[in-house]
Amino acid sequence: MTRDVININDFIVLVEQANSDTVVIDSCTFDEPLIAVAFYGSGNVHLNMQNGDQNNEYTNTKGLAISFYADATVECIHTVSANKPLECILIATAPKNLQKLPNGEGELFIDLLKELVHPSDSYVEGPRFFMTPEMEQIVNGIFSNRYEGKAKMMFFRSQITALLSHFFWQLANLETKAIKTTEREKLFQAKEILSQNLETPPSLTELSRQIGLNTFKLKKDFKELFGVPVFKYLQNERMSTAHDLIRSKQATVQEAAWHVGYDSLSSFSNAFNKKFGFRPSELLS
Repeated sequence: MTRDVININDFIVLVEQANSDTVVIDSCTFDEPLIAVAFYGSGNVHLNMQNGDQNNEYTNTKGLAISFYADATVECIHTVSANKPLECILIATAPKNLQKLPNGEGELFIDLLKELVHPSDSYVEGPRFFMTPEMEQIVNGIFSNRYEGKAKMMFFRSQITALLSHFFWQLANLETKAIKTTEREKLFQAKEILSQNLETPPSLTELSRQIGLNTFKLKKDFKELFGVPVFKYLQNERMSTAHDLIRSKQATVQEAAWHVGYDSLSSFSNAFNKKFGFRPSELLS
């Protein structure tokens, strides 16, 4: 596992990557109490937060945004699945720095992450949700950037600020959404079904039947919860998956197109270019 540490104002940013055909286990601790937000661009990671005899275990998958508080007694143990490249961005700051953060950022932490600002234990889990397409695009851009030196730092600073802005905006929206817990679970199930069936996705009617929610509620609440219509999400997921396959050299452009349900290479290339602003073949250069 590689872990780059970047200091931006009073934020510590960890950019973590792992790619192996065997299981990778890595652990880290923090020098001081931190409030952290993490974004998983790819991978399937088992996370064990150990604090003495207390263990908090989670499975963090591609597209997930999580938040937590941890002090110096907590050990974070990552177990990364084989053949599933990990890409994770963690943005952290010490509670003592909140009042010093620029542009009202500290107020957002205080207002929307109250349980982390005033923790009840050495480790406290905060809100978690799946990223919006805009957040996923920022995360993908961070890992695929080719900047160096001062230009790279300028790029990271702007993207981390944008990522936090989207995170807090989505968090504020989730707090005001009136979707019932049971329906929310069905919508996350629908999202997972689409992600697992990119090549041959179910129709809207079939998807509704599988999750037990009528098509009107599915369309309305899916967009309300995730910020995009059902099949716009599917399209974004197809392109992001193809991008990962090509960039990590797990598939050729043609194979990636087939994997996400495209028979026509030209149609796939046009859709890819529309989302990312460049042709899939350019990832190979």
